[in-house]
Amino acid sequence: MSNRIDNLLHEARRFPPTEQFAADAIAGADLYEAAENDRLQFWADRARELLHWHTPFTRTLDWSNPPFAKWFDDGALNVAYNCLDRHVLAGNGDRIALHWEGEPGDSRSYTYSELTSEVKRAANLLTSLGIRQGDRVAIYLPMIPEAVISMLAVARIGAVHSVVFGGFSAESLRSRIDDASAKLVITADGGYRKGSVFPLKQAVDAALAADGESTVSHVLVVKRGGNEVEWTEGRDLWWHDEMVAVDDEHVAKAFPAENPLFILYTSGTTGKPKGILHTSGGYLTQTAFTHRSVFDLHAESDVYWCTADVGWITGHSYVVYGPLANGATQVLYEGTPDSPHPGRWWDIIQKYGVSIFYTAPTAIRSFMKAGRQIPQQFDLSSLRLLGSVGEPINPEAWIWYRDVIGGGETPIVDTWWQTETGAIMVSALPGVTTLKPGSAQVAIPGIQIEVLDDEGHDVGLDSGGLLVVSEPWPSMLRGIWGDPERYKETYWDKFGDKYFAGDGARRDRDGDLWLLGRVDDVMNVSGHRLSTAEIESALVSHPMVAEAAVVGAEDEATGQAVVAFVIVRASQADVATADEASALLRAHVAEQIGAIAKPRTVFLVAELPKTRSGKIMRRLLRDVAEGREVGDTTTLADTQVMQIITDRLK
Repeated sequence: MSNRIDNLLHEARRFPPTEQFAADAIAGADLYEAAENDRLQFWADRARELLHWHTPFTRTLDWSNPPFAKWFDDGALNVAYNCLDRHVLAGNGDRIALHWEGEPGDSRSYTYSELTSEVKRAANLLTSLGIRQGDRVAIYLPMIPEAVISMLAVARIGAVHSVVFGGFSAESLRSRIDDASAKLVITADGGYRKGSVFPLKQAVDAALAADGESTVSHVLVVKRGGNEVEWTEGRDLWWHDEMVAVDDEHVAKAFPAENPLFILYTSGTTGKPKGILHTSGGYLTQTAFTHRSVFDLHAESDVYWCTADVGWITGHSYVVYGPLANGATQVLYEGTPDSPHPGRWWDIIQKYGVSIFYTAPTAIRSFMKAGRQIPQQFDLSSLRLLGSVGEPINPEAWIWYRDVIGGGETPIVDTWWQTETGAIMVSALPGVTTLKPGSAQVAIPGIQIEVLDDEGHDVGLDSGGLLVVSEPWPSMLRGIWGDPERYKETYWDKFGDKYFAGDGARRDRDGDLWLLGRVDDVMNVSGHRLSTAEIESALVSHPMVAEAAVVGAEDEATGQAVVAFVIVRASQADVATADEASALLRAHVAEQIGAIAKPRTVFLVAELPKTRSGKIMRRLLRDVAEGREVGDTTTLADTQVMQIITDRLK
């Protein structure tokens, strides 16, 4: 085991829950005991406790045809009713459901009554356009309330939504529309980003104008950006015109628990994007349970904010379905963290009194780079719990997040899960778990996680391996849209009846999990398996480094060589020349992990290529490291970043 991991496991600070937090916490240790005693009964109890069933289920799991699971399949419910109507009927109609903040500073708030009325109107509108149970609707919108309203309206009528991230190109949008055979597209003229309007309708027009017939009959357009758009009469309709023409009364019909809810496409490492299919009852059960327990949600008093875009799974599960199923009050923000000023996120937390905040490690490290003086200008005392999602969080960022944003007191829940898993699978439970910076810690109650070698044997403690889910879980994907064989081959062939997540992990001597990133981000250097996440963590532990990304590049001598891209803290920019900094950081990695992990090259860069959701696009950096032409950059938040990097490194 490397010196770096050894230090993490045996010298890292630990944070037990305070007595007061533990006393008031939603979740208790009894959840683990109940799940251990009878896992299926545990999930059945959660489904009945957290959701309204129009037709109660009697069968919890049908696993007779693995890997195709059915959860609660003889029951029936309506997902939108569970997220809206029942809260109004329970007397909480005046509770704020959404505080929406536009990037230019405009804002709107919706009570549960108001949001329910809007979704009912939208459901009637979709029905008037011929959308029926099982039909697919593509949603290509910015982070505006209409995105949430559209998703819930589609769910309310038993149709299937395919939300496409607003940063995807027309070609990417077209491929997703075609694969799902969507009948309707809901989009906007444009949305705000970094002070300007980015067009969306234009991309829809280009997607639908591509060669070949389209299955799309109508395009609903929300007026947001005020930018000029082309118009196809008979196909294109303004959202605001159509919404006022329909009634706000709509009875929510019950649909089977296995009725498809949404398709969400993952880009994958190669080949055609995979349409991950999720259904209704099991998905909503686990998202509601994890949202309530992992974030210690007290719906009557908390203000919750997840910064994810609805175009990603985190936005589906922890912006729309989980929070609204639990009757939460939450914040929705349209723009970037630094527009119109670098403290925008902290300003929003102060404005709305956010108490639970869930974001990505890449964002946290960006704030570290900018300096603590920015968040310290704002009152963040309302925060009582912080969360991390998207990739492993290094211990240094974890500590900074807690100390600077959380005032040195708030617990942090570091969550591991995937588009495919639908909901959180590994996380601390605040009030129960002693927190360990950098570790995702333990499987949530009712989830079975193993760390195996390539032959399927448990690797034991202190050893790296492959993270595997060994038992079916309620929010699991039900397949790849239109391609059951690819589903089996991709996720189940390696270990038979166990789901292989594609991620590496190790258990420390306490049994806690440390995520090592994607297996395809694990490098083989001279026969040694090295995790990119581990080397990145070592680099970021140096006081000179604000953020780092590591890739493996082909090397004749060693098979693969380590190449690092590093952003230097502004305060350290003049401390050393580029060559001196590179030598210093290479030596630092060797000291932290071992000579085998020392980067062949360290490039100093001003920015890293990231998607809008904050994920680093390492494949583009791998192109640079191996001297290839840089691949497709259309999904980047800033498409100029790669040009800047390549120009700088010439």
